[in-house]
Amino acid sequence: MPNLRTGVDLIEIDRFTTAYQRYQHRLLQRLFTPTELAENGENMASLAARFAAKEAVAKAFGTGIGHITWHEIEICRGRAGEPILHLHGAARRLAAEQHLNTWSLSLSHSQNHAIAFVVAMGD
Repeated sequence: MPNLRTGVDLIEIDRFTTAYQRYQHRLLQRLFTPTELAENGENMASLAARFAAKEAVAKAFGTGIGHITWHEIEICRGRAGEPILHLHGAARRLAAEQHLNTWSLSLSHSQNHAIAFVVAMGD
């Protein structure tokens, strides 16, 4: 029987921006990999959507953040600008343990909110 997991997260962009204004680059370096930062700069809407994606991936795992770190879930851009998920370290091991080998994610944002939806499948 196939294994199917989903995760979704919604964040207010203003709330994310407020956290950034308070902690500046320390926040960004804690949450994002160098590749994510290079691809998105300080675009708060894009970074908020990627933060939501990391939360959604953790929810799909059923663990939340804590068992895995922010840097072990990486959201990069594909050739057409589509979000691509890369798992590292404990997140990669957890995916293998849960037999999750196919991931799909969608990111979107309005002026006020960013949302991420994640689907994971395996056998």
